[in-house]
Amino acid sequence: MTESTSARRAPRHLSELRGIYDLLEEVRLRPGMWVRGSSLQHLDSMLTGYWIALEIHGVDEESDFANRGPFSDWLWKRLGMQYPSALGWAVEIEREAERRDMPTIELFFALLDEFMAAGASASEATD
Repeated sequence: MTESTSARRAPRHLSELRGIYDLLEEVRLRPGMWVRGSSLQHLDSMLTGYWIALEIHGVDEESDFANRGPFSDWLWKRLGMQYPSALGWAVEIEREAERRDMPTIELFFALLDEFMAAGASASEATD
């Protein structure tokens, strides 16, 4: 988050968002507004709610952030974990951030950028 405040883009209205990654970019822009206390467990709950709403409304969109989804599978390898965590990606990133003495939300977005650069998302795999 090295951009100056003046160089950052303006937030978008929810009606302009086209998927989970657009939503996450809004969270990146203003994490304090979206994620209480910068807790990734709150972000995980929000993403779970997003997925549930998709299911209820019959919207066909892959969920990269399910506990055993593409992001988690990639993350376990990235963090050098031998086995998947039953606690989920949010808890493991919070633990890693504590070990690195860095803000959890900052580490999440750094890892998300790596994940996207690796082309590991389910949405990219289906395009």
